[in-house]
Amino acid sequence: MSTPRVLPQSKETLLQNYNKRLKDDIRSILDNFTEIIKTAKVEDETQVSRATQAEQDHFEMHVRAANIVRAGESLMKLVSDLKQFLILNDFPSVNEAISLRNQQLRTLQEECDKKLISLRDEIAIDLYELEEEYYSSRYK
Repeated sequence: MSTPRVLPQSKETLLQNYNKRLKDDIRSILDNFTEIIKTAKVEDETQVSRATQAEQDHFEMHVRAANIVRAGESLMKLVSDLKQFLILNDFPSVNEAISLRNQQLRTLQEECDKKLISLRDEIAIDLYELEEEYYSSRYK
């Protein structure tokens, strides 16, 4: 039903940038998680003592966990940016919402106008009757 819209070059570039950020952050989370899992494996004896290796692994896991958190925060910022982009650049839906609200208000205005005209007519009839009564009782 709806035809695909062609975006201006700046919007297209912005969307490509969003896509790149998404892929980079997901890759960062995956890579860091994989490295944490690798670090958790117990290895055979090396030249470094177990305590030293454990401490080094501990710090590496902290750094990788911080990288995962950073990537997660970046993804949340990306979601926020996408929402903002959609709100600011989705003119067809904004125009449709404005048109719908405009139509609703016009319908309400027409109903109010009809009620006011009806009240005016009723008041005119009542006023006419009251004037008739007043003037007929005044001369008696």
